[in-house]
Amino acid sequence: MFNSLKADQVPKIRFFEEILSNGLHVILHQDNTNPLVSISVLYHVGTKNESPGKSGFAHFFEHLMFEGSKNIKRGEFFKHIASNGGKNNAYTNHDETCYYEVLPSDRLPLALWLESERMLHAKIDKESINIQREVVKEEKKMQIENQPYAKAISEIIPSLLFNKHPYKYPIIGFEKDLDSATEVDYKRFYETYYVPNNATLVVAGDFDMKEARDLISTYFSPIPKGKIDFHMKRIEENPIRKEIFSTYVDKNTKVPGVFLSYRLPKITDKDSYVLKIIDHILSSGESSRIMKNVVNKKQLASYAGSFLDAMEDYGIFIIYGLINPGVTLDKLTKVIDKEIENLKKNGITSYELEKHKNFFEKKFLFDNYSMSGIAANLAHYHLYYKDADLINTDIEKYREISVEDIKIVANKYLNKNSRVRLYNVPVS
Repeated sequence: MFNSLKADQVPKIRFFEEILSNGLHVILHQDNTNPLVSISVLYHVGTKNESPGKSGFAHFFEHLMFEGSKNIKRGEFFKHIASNGGKNNAYTNHDETCYYEVLPSDRLPLALWLESERMLHAKIDKESINIQREVVKEEKKMQIENQPYAKAISEIIPSLLFNKHPYKYPIIGFEKDLDSATEVDYKRFYETYYVPNNATLVVAGDFDMKEARDLISTYFSPIPKGKIDFHMKRIEENPIRKEIFSTYVDKNTKVPGVFLSYRLPKITDKDSYVLKIIDHILSSGESSRIMKNVVNKKQLASYAGSFLDAMEDYGIFIIYGLINPGVTLDKLTKVIDKEIENLKKNGITSYELEKHKNFFEKKFLFDNYSMSGIAANLAHYHLYYKDADLINTDIEKYREISVEDIKIVANKYLNKNSRVRLYNVPVS
């Protein structure tokens, strides 16, 4: 078994932090081992910042901000990076939007210029909007509307788990909202959220500290601060007191499935760490509870598992199974529930817990292996925990988890009367 490393045996990741006068939070990690540099700009904006009738805006901007800028021709962001031996991309989730590049280290000025252009001068005009509107619609068709179970997971379940919170909206948005959004709507969203005081810039890799700070000051200091206060009021959901049962007819699937979904605490909650281990216990690998007993031993499901989405205000935990021929969804649900109840009543052994802790320890070390991984983690810990140094110490939270914690947390959240049970069935 993998031997646990003590905190003082793990190489410490050193970094420098500063806040520019316009509010941009800068984190720099210098490592001159390889002639590469990773740059990311993380904006604290996602689905939860969207209003009713204006869904999908954050994801839309993930696309739109590659269109060009005042000083960059349409579609040339990728060309600038590729022609200089680099790679770049972006992602959006419910809480954040991130743009990132990996380049030869002598191209750091190029990356910083590109990101400053994106922050100050993004091309938001009718032509750019119309181009990306069609791109997003096509993406929605391919990834959601034509994929089995995709709509259930991304749209139906969140809309049943959340009544008031914008987490109920799909990240990609609704087509009617894409069609009705105007140039004015998008410009207002851009001017509100894509500003220095709502962003974290991380540079990790081979650079000179003074030169990097001077470059960042040159490119980003002139950008004006945003005009609003970003301390968002938390939207509290009422507890689910009785199981919500629903059936969704899915034109893309031939195999019925059950999805048991639970609303969890926010990502920074101590219970969130325990729930990550519970997720792993239930469905990670052939020896996990659900795979071993439901799929392999009893052969009631062709596939089963779970996944946890930890977010800033709440989390979502989904346990699912796809039935084998001759098995009903009710029967599969009962058997999965038996595994959940067994975990709640009997917990796990010390050996099991140690095995799963070791997995997270290895993952913790592996995530900090590359410059892009370090950049992503520094931004993550700063954004959600307001403490970038957790990149060095966060593993301690897993090490502190006890066998009793597993039982307590499983009993606290994995209850029938506080969940959504969705049957995803084919067209009859």
